[in-house]
Amino acid sequence: MKNSYLFTFFILIFLIGCEKQTSPPNVILIITDDQGYGDLNINGNPNIKTPTLDAFAHQSVRFNNFYVSPVCAPTRSSLMTGRYSLRTGVRDTYNGGAMMASSEVTVAEMLKQANYATGIFGKWHLGDNYPSRPSDQGFDESLIHLAGGMGQVGDFTNYFKKQTSYFDPVLWHNNQQEAYEGYCSDIFTENAIEFIDKNKDQPFFCYLAFNAPHDPLQVPDEYYQIYKDVDPSEGIDTDLIPNGKMSEQTKEKTRRVYAMVTNIDDNLKKLFDKVEELGIEKNTIVIFMTDNGPQHPRYVAGMKGMKSSVHNGGIRVPFYLRYPSKFDGNQEVNEMTAHIDLLPTLSELCSAPMPKSRKIDGRSFIPSIKGEAQPQRSFFSYWTRKYPELYNNIALQRGQFKLVGKTDYDASIEKFEFYDMIKDPLERNNTIAQNKAKALNLKTEMHDIYMELVNSKNLREVPRITLGSNFENPVYLNRNDAGGQRRVWNQEQAFSYWKVNAKEGLYDLKFKFLNPLPANGSMYLEMGQGIQQKFNPADSLDLLEMKSVYLADGPHNFTPFYMLGRSNYFPLYVEVTAK
Repeated sequence: MKNSYLFTFFILIFLIGCEKQTSPPNVILIITDDQGYGDLNINGNPNIKTPTLDAFAHQSVRFNNFYVSPVCAPTRSSLMTGRYSLRTGVRDTYNGGAMMASSEVTVAEMLKQANYATGIFGKWHLGDNYPSRPSDQGFDESLIHLAGGMGQVGDFTNYFKKQTSYFDPVLWHNNQQEAYEGYCSDIFTENAIEFIDKNKDQPFFCYLAFNAPHDPLQVPDEYYQIYKDVDPSEGIDTDLIPNGKMSEQTKEKTRRVYAMVTNIDDNLKKLFDKVEELGIEKNTIVIFMTDNGPQHPRYVAGMKGMKSSVHNGGIRVPFYLRYPSKFDGNQEVNEMTAHIDLLPTLSELCSAPMPKSRKIDGRSFIPSIKGEAQPQRSFFSYWTRKYPELYNNIALQRGQFKLVGKTDYDASIEKFEFYDMIKDPLERNNTIAQNKAKALNLKTEMHDIYMELVNSKNLREVPRITLGSNFENPVYLNRNDAGGQRRVWNQEQAFSYWKVNAKEGLYDLKFKFLNPLPANGSMYLEMGQGIQQKFNPADSLDLLEMKSVYLADGPHNFTPFYMLGRSNYFPLYVEVTAK
């Protein structure tokens, strides 16, 4: 009898051990904003201090040829969906083009199907209103700022703080405004750690998306003091800097960027220490990456271009993956991989079913980690404001060859750039004259992909903000999502609109303006076939109200403006409350 009990005991211990080994891995995805490939000491930068990330990179699988989009929102939509951004409806960083279609299936939604707890902390930049918010796209917990950057014109809760917007911010916790104390990167890290601690006994997906080191370059003084006497031009290839010299203004910006990165590095030490303390390190996938190249000229490891460019300085970023129970650390993958590959990779690693009924552009990079050869494929990259422009800032790389178009829609092949990325990884020698046949072949493929993407359903049927739903009331329409006029930012006089889906009914509207308005003008709302206006006799008001306004059902352009003579004033934001 005693032996029978012992046998049962050992079987239970064995089964518990097997369960631990086969339990789904936790996932921590860390992404920083506008931190280029060269903004790490491990990548050869002699002036920056990143001891935590350098050590983490040595413990990880390092992807040496990892690519993203040239700017923020497109990278994030591809990262979340495994699809080129244009398929998702994301075509810009503002101008109404940074809202992802609600029909998209995100990494968070995919992992929730496998019973993961999901949380986002930091920058979302894929829509600030229902149905495009993190909570609408698979996240159980969300702590975010609005728009593309904290303190930007779209982030109206922090906009008027100007040069202190990164300190003591008003953030949106589970879609409600809350005031926080401290520095933004510290706040996001602390709340991510709390989320991890709270969910340590079940699989979790933690998306820690720092808004730093994006502009405005605000940083605690203790970190700035580390770099105040540093000359960041040391070690920089002057051939890649305008006029061959880093200006004093750019040097000062770079010092602040480095200080912000070192602050992130210290925050990640706290996070990594917590994962180790909880005893979940071996079964936790930790990924570190950045969203695009640097926002101003600085060290980029000799690469050409920076943020917004389809040259490698704009789209090649660090990507490190640590998963101790599955992969050996301190190894390298040199095969081309990209942001579109993350979703299919996590699908495989986490045993979560891939989204159906849609084209996934990426593929799992697990075979690459194992050293298995993958079929050759092409990677398409583009960036121009508002919508893609044919052959302007567009690139296609297939295998070792890369074609770059920074020219007119009807340009001859001689106007393009052609690079052999094995012989010339820094893209210094344009060999289009010697490779016209190869270039023409790539141009044909580039054109085909371009035409397919610009005709995507989610570009033709653009994502819209819902008014009058039970999921969000009131709705705050902010300038990041205003379309129409190009580059509507912080101009007082502009003419623009929001694309909305309205539920028929009466609404109270509050129009907040950048500055007090002159008297004796009228507040107008154009929507559908109706126009409603209210005369304003008062002077020095920056907030106007229209109560019990009838809005018709359906998709419309919501177009508000204050008119005085020939001047039109566009609101900073509009609060829309269904009655």
